[in-house]
Amino acid sequence: MKINRKIKIALGSIFGIFLIFFVVLVVHIATAKPLVVDNATLQISRIDFKEPIDSLKAKEIHRNLKSIPGVKTDRLNEETGVLVFFHDIKVADSKTIYNKLMAMGNYKAERFVLPKEFENKTACPVMSEDSFSYKFSRGIQRIFN
Repeated sequence: MKINRKIKIALGSIFGIFLIFFVVLVVHIATAKPLVVDNATLQISRIDFKEPIDSLKAKEIHRNLKSIPGVKTDRLNEETGVLVFFHDIKVADSKTIYNKLMAMGNYKAERFVLPKEFENKTACPVMSEDSFSYKFSRGIQRIFN
């Protein structure tokens, strides 16, 4: 009899913990507000370098990129050779920035262009819109927002 009671208490505790976590998750999704970007003209772009990048070359690329009008901030992964940067599309588009950067240095690189199937996608390209987590989050957001 005591074992039966202990099993019931254990199962009840596990269910209670699950219920608490579920409520916390729903409250978190319901109260999370979408990120409001002050500058609607800010865009992120990417350039892939096809050559090894050391720290000196990375500093040179950073200096050259920051001298181009419209570039706000950049990050270069020296191991993979991937450069991502934010820029104001009212000042310069990614192709113009790429061309100016290539003119400033002898770099072996190519501009990353988003594949056609992702151009009009409204959600994160990594998250599948058919997944349970995406549908669950959207459902909770629609209920509370």
